[in-house]
Amino acid sequence: MTPEDCRLLFDYNAWANRRLLDGCAAVPADQFTRDLHSSFPSVRDTLAHIAGAEWIWGERFHGVSPAAPPAWLNTAERAELSKRLAGLDRELAEFASGLSAADLVGALEYRNLSGGAFSQPLWQPLQHLANHSTYHRGQVVTMLRQLGVQPPHTDLIVFYREGGRPGT
Repeated sequence: MTPEDCRLLFDYNAWANRRLLDGCAAVPADQFTRDLHSSFPSVRDTLAHIAGAEWIWGERFHGVSPAAPPAWLNTAERAELSKRLAGLDRELAEFASGLSAADLVGALEYRNLSGGAFSQPLWQPLQHLANHSTYHRGQVVTMLRQLGVQPPHTDLIVFYREGGRPGT
């Protein structure tokens, strides 16, 4: 993975998150928190999981290993989740913009929420984070269909076709 690959990956991640959040605007409030019996019960809970993971990994990328998810995670509603995810995506893009090839192969040492210690080349958790968000966005797409809402296209190929850059 090159620094440019990394920047492009997080441009895509932010683009896909924005698209998904825009698509979720069509979900009535009572359906946003409806238990749909998925990995996370509701659209809200799945979006919160995406935001929580982005926050946790962002902290780790800056040398902090949180012992717990952020307090806002369990109470954030649609508007706050949208605001938080937008901010987290900006922070990740900013972090990625400053990375060099040497940074990507350097070790990231961190502890998971259970206290386990890990050390990996930085490029691996960066790829993991983008992949993790993609996986859970796919779950939200299924939930939107279950709720009768037309989901947005968040595929990587669509991002590339539309120019593959922020704001596109």
